[in-house]
Amino acid sequence: MSDDELPETLATYLRLRGLEPTARGRRRRRRPAENDENAPFTPGRDPAAVGDVLASFTRQAGWDPDLAREDVVTMWAEVVGEANAARTRPTGFRDGVLQVSCDSTAWVSQLKLMRRHILTTIVQRFPEAGIDNITFQGPDVPSWKHGMRAVPGRGPRDTYG
Repeated sequence: MSDDELPETLATYLRLRGLEPTARGRRRRRRPAENDENAPFTPGRDPAAVGDVLASFTRQAGWDPDLAREDVVTMWAEVVGEANAARTRPTGFRDGVLQVSCDSTAWVSQLKLMRRHILTTIVQRFPEAGIDNITFQGPDVPSWKHGMRAVPGRGPRDTYG
């Protein structure tokens, strides 16, 4: 090596080791603006699991109670058991009350006895659903009151259950 190359090589070596500042101007790394959410290497840009993204999206959209109520309907057989689920079905939600339709009045009586257990299971498994009470309804029976001249009274008794 010639004498001219030695100092340049030494300067390069020292500059790379961080022992001597470079003679050239340093490039400054652009700092992202505070509102620049699409800038690379900023916090919050790491990849996330799809389940976590969907969970945060449904929470922000306010869908958690609706999705929890749908889970109650789809998992009704697990909540009340296969035999009870074969004869009953959830029909609606109103003001924290789950409405359940039954095939007969005997099943209404049976599920009224199990109400506390069913409600406890729902509250434990689906707390976001916001269900506070359950009502059970018997089968739909025809109405015997037609027209304006219907006589007030209790009408026919339980003849269809």
